[in-house]
Amino acid sequence: MEKMFCLGLALGALGGALAVANSCKMRSLVKRSQEEFIDKVNEAVDARLDAMERDRKRERD
Repeated sequence: MEKMFCLGLALGALGGALAVANSCKMRSLVKRSQEEFIDKVNEAVDARLDAMERDRKRERD
């Protein structure tokens, strides 16, 4: 569910970038913002996966 939300949000941002494609400055701003957002999402997903792995290890021990 969260992945689909994040994917939809990223696709919406991409659609917004296409809407402002006539401005080079705006296009570069949107591109940079998208990269920052994707990096934050990846960090959040990695943190959640690490937490899940730690929980599994605790259950085994």
